[in-house]
Amino acid sequence: MNSNRSIHETKSEAVRAATGTRQDTGVWLTLQAHDAPALIDFLVGTVGFRRTAVYQDGEIVEHAQLDWPEGGGVMLGSYRPDSPVTLMPGTAGAYVVTDHVDALYGRLADAGVRITREIQDRPYGSRGFTIEDPEGNAWAFGTYRGEPA
Repeated sequence: MNSNRSIHETKSEAVRAATGTRQDTGVWLTLQAHDAPALIDFLVGTVGFRRTAVYQDGEIVEHAQLDWPEGGGVMLGSYRPDSPVTLMPGTAGAYVVTDHVDALYGRLADAGVRITREIQDRPYGSRGFTIEDPEGNAWAFGTYRGEPA
């Protein structure tokens, strides 16, 4: 077995044991931000992501991993137009599953976060809402976990 894989699996098991969350999701949202430290502060301090890893040099974030307490997460870094992989800040949309949608909505509304779609029940069985982060990205939060494969 590849030793790097073994180390990763061991770390993932330790994180799950310590936090009760799954870290082995197969899809991660990636973002670049004009002010990555501020976006990290917003997503962690206001929205509720967990700061798992942040590698930065001054105000430049090379890589950050923020985990959602209920599974999955986001990876982000500072916007660099000269990078071979450039993502325009403020153009992303993400859907985040939560079993605590009403409490999260109330907390974000109380914090003055810009809500772009009020909380509502959807015809496909979800309850959710959408916000905009300081960079302009859309974040939908809801109870819909997808259809069975």
